[in-house]
Amino acid sequence: MATGSLPDAGQILNSLINSILILDNDLAVHYANPAAQQLLAQSSRKLFGTPLPELLGYFSLNIDLMRESLIAGQGFTDNEVTLVVDGRAHILSLTAQRLPEEYILLELAPMDNQRRLSQEQLQHAQQVAARDLVRGLAHEIKNPLGGLRGAAQLLAKALPDPALMEYTKVIIEQADRLRNLVDRLLGPQQPGMHVTQSIHQVAERVFQLVSLEKPDNVTLIRDYDPSLPELAHDPDQMEQVLLNITRNSLQALGKEGGSITLRTRTAFQLTLHGVRYRLVARIDIEDDGPGVPGHLQDTLFYPMVSGREGGTGLGLSIARSLIDQNSGKIEFNSWPGHTEFSVYLPIRQ
Repeated sequence: MATGSLPDAGQILNSLINSILILDNDLAVHYANPAAQQLLAQSSRKLFGTPLPELLGYFSLNIDLMRESLIAGQGFTDNEVTLVVDGRAHILSLTAQRLPEEYILLELAPMDNQRRLSQEQLQHAQQVAARDLVRGLAHEIKNPLGGLRGAAQLLAKALPDPALMEYTKVIIEQADRLRNLVDRLLGPQQPGMHVTQSIHQVAERVFQLVSLEKPDNVTLIRDYDPSLPELAHDPDQMEQVLLNITRNSLQALGKEGGSITLRTRTAFQLTLHGVRYRLVARIDIEDDGPGVPGHLQDTLFYPMVSGREGGTGLGLSIARSLIDQNSGKIEFNSWPGHTEFSVYLPIRQ
């Protein structure tokens, strides 16, 4: 064994690529290694004594649960926390340990890309399974609905009293309503017709449509990248995708109003459905509404999941299905005051 002197703890902490913070019970920062200073975009001098939540636009950590674990003498781990600094979201894993004299050691590590990709694949598989289950149920419902409607029509013709026809009319109307719902649950049945053109044509049509629907207290903003290459996609399907998401944002803003931004950018070296692409188009739809409730975030793309009273929960599920048909993917980040859906489509060269 080597007998040379070992580096002290400070040197070791300063050399780590993970962010290390030492906090007091009020979560004020007493130490931040260089990685943490870079993450928080502040020098150690500015960080010292400042409560961590005040440095962040948003922090998804359940602080009360962390404190309970530490008080009980246990460590605390959260494998996926969202931390927002200067409007930029970071997805990290967090570990907390109690130190002597009531200090708390926090370690923040970037989520491993492979682990994140595996999580995305698992979530996508679960969503596809849920969608297939709902489609199977929809098929089972659709067949007897036709018989129910036909029987009501025959009954209406046979009734001697016209006043009784109001009841058969209700049956027919409700059968038609259920059939429309079932058709939406089944989603698009035919593959789209792909053409190679600018995605801005689709974005602009959506912009114009939503401009006609929005109230005066909602501002629509365009932020297009003119250098974005043309790409193969089904324009009608992608219009439906962007329209569903933008209308979702419009409904989320509610009576308070706010702003919605349609943004396009080029992303590089991304994997979509197991294929690595050098260039990918990214279409963002961003709003400054209340954010997606935490209890909905893991199931947001499932059929029949909605945070809005009276909502069918089909808009985002259909959008995801259409994006899959265009070899793309969708993801989102959300916290109070910010929600951003990002659609990725491959640019084949």
